[in-house]
Amino acid sequence: METMSRPRIAIPLPTSADESYNQRSWPMYAAAVERAGGEAVKVDLNSSPAALRELARGCAGVLLPGSPADVDPARFGAELNPATNKADPAREAADWTLLEESERHRLPVLAICYGVQSLNVYQGGSLLQDLLPLPVNHSAGRQVAVAHSAEIAPESLLASLLTADEAPEKRGFRWLPVNSSHHQAIAEPGQYLRIVARCPEDGVIEAVERAYDPRDPWFVLGVQWHPERSVDISRASSAIFSRLIAEAQQHAGLTADVAAAIAAKES
Repeated sequence: METMSRPRIAIPLPTSADESYNQRSWPMYAAAVERAGGEAVKVDLNSSPAALRELARGCAGVLLPGSPADVDPARFGAELNPATNKADPAREAADWTLLEESERHRLPVLAICYGVQSLNVYQGGSLLQDLLPLPVNHSAGRQVAVAHSAEIAPESLLASLLTADEAPEKRGFRWLPVNSSHHQAIAEPGQYLRIVARCPEDGVIEAVERAYDPRDPWFVLGVQWHPERSVDISRASSAIFSRLIAEAQQHAGLTADVAAAIAAKES
């Protein structure tokens, strides 16, 4: 396990089918992780399950990125909607393996856009396969810096990362301006995930996190927008990645302490 000051964060390639998308997209996640003090580790979607598990055990955290694919609706017991994009079985398999290892070893998880949808289905939740027609253009894309606001529960971990000037309080919630590049969203949250943000105009779920348990403080946060695109202009975006790295550093330190204790007993 990584014990250096820069914890290793496993980031799958977004897609197995579109190399140009990977070349545009993956470096943005890597740059955000490295800016926050981590080391980005590229996960090849063609890796065997054994190789993926070994890679995960050599990392201190996992980041699940966006993707042009959609999760296979068969995974959450739904029929295929004609608007649903083609699934990417290799990406799904990589996500599932990394999430299994994260759950087993309590690796911190940050899931973004497709990543939060993948996380939700892994946890037994379901998805809305298409958001049209809705009053908000959730498919606005990377050229639109602010597509809408996210209404964030004030007692959430996510809210604790916000500043009052960027996300002022309104009607008892924190309102954060966000970008948007998705046409699907969480329908029913999966086990242990709680809804902590919605789009106020239409109620679309914008963020989930694992309910805090002091006996098992496993960090899991998923956001539907793309904070990796706005770390240069948004303190909230930077704070999301900084929290992932802080959690990963803590995990790596605890793991190193356990390993040292075991070695001491065996000596």
